[in-house]
Amino acid sequence: MSKLNVEGLNFHYGSKQVIKDISFSISEGEFVSILGPSGCGKSTLLNLLAGILKPDSGEIRIDGTQVRGMSKHFAYMPQKDLLLPWKTILDNVCLYGEIHKKKQEMKKYALEQMKRFGLEGYENSYPDELSGGMKQRAAFLRTTLCEADIYLLDEPFGALDVITRGDMQDWLRQISTDLKKSTLLVTHDTDEAIYLSDRILILGKPGEGIRKEIVIEERDRDRDWLYRQGEMRAEIYRIIKQGDK
Repeated sequence: MSKLNVEGLNFHYGSKQVIKDISFSISEGEFVSILGPSGCGKSTLLNLLAGILKPDSGEIRIDGTQVRGMSKHFAYMPQKDLLLPWKTILDNVCLYGEIHKKKQEMKKYALEQMKRFGLEGYENSYPDELSGGMKQRAAFLRTTLCEADIYLLDEPFGALDVITRGDMQDWLRQISTDLKKSTLLVTHDTDEAIYLSDRILILGKPGEGIRKEIVIEERDRDRDWLYRQGEMRAEIYRIIKQGDK
C-alpha cells in the first residue's frame, strides 16, 4: 500500500480552476518532485495536502485512511526559513515540542541531531549568526522534529546562491536516505529534481493536471552523473514548454 494517495483532487481560486483531477501516490520513503510552468499550482498542491487550503473535491489518504484539513501526518517547509530571530537555534528547532509541551524531550533529541545536520557548535547561536545554508538546515531539522510521516518541501533552496544550493542538495540527498521519510518537493530547478528524486511529476498549465511522470532508476548518483543527463533534461524542458506557443 502507498503511503500517500491523492485521488481526483480539484481546486478553484474564484472562477479559475488551478488544480484539476490530480491523482498520484507516494510510497514509504520515496522522494517525489513536482515541476511545471509558473502558476501551474505546484505550491497550491502542497497547501492542499498540508490542510492550509480545502479542496473542492477529491481525497487525500495516508496509509489508506482519508485525512481532512491540517494533519499531524504532514510537515511543511516553505522557501523562507522562518526562524525566529530572538530565539536560539536550539529553541527554534524545538518549537513543535514547545507547542506540544514536550520541549525538554525534544531538546535532548535535537542536540543529538545537531552534528548530523551540520549545526554542531551553533546550538546557542541566533539565526543572524548563521549562513543561508545553515539556516535552511536548521529549518529542515525543525521539520523533521514534527514527527510527521511526509515532508512537504516548497523550494527550500530557491533563495540560496548556486554553490550553496548545490551543497544543500548533496546534503538533502544524504539526509533523506538516512531518514527514510516520504518527501514531496516543489521546485523550479530541473537539475534539483533529477538529482534528488525517485520520480518527477510534471504539471501542465493551471487546470491541466499532470502532463507526465518520469521515473529515475539510477541510485548511485553524483554530480558527474547529473551532468550527463542532458537527454532527460531536454525531455523535461519540452514537456514543461508544451503548449506555450
